[in-house]
Amino acid sequence: MSAAQMLVVDRVACAGHGMCYGTSPDLIDCDDQGDPILPERRLSADQAELARAAVAACPERALSLVDASDSAST
Repeated sequence: MSAAQMLVVDRVACAGHGMCYGTSPDLIDCDDQGDPILPERRLSADQAELARAAVAACPERALSLVDASDSAST
């Protein structure tokens, strides 16, 4: 069984292209500036699949999936 994961964004690297929420609109929203709004919780298995698609679509490599326990202190 794989560990629970969370989606995180490097706000400095993000250029607001919108590829992440264009690819996975059921998981990611955007704010008025085009920056992604991510779920602040562990992802279900289905959501993790959507998150992997969004990570792959990001031209700036600003999105990543992390082990949910690693992000507990951030």
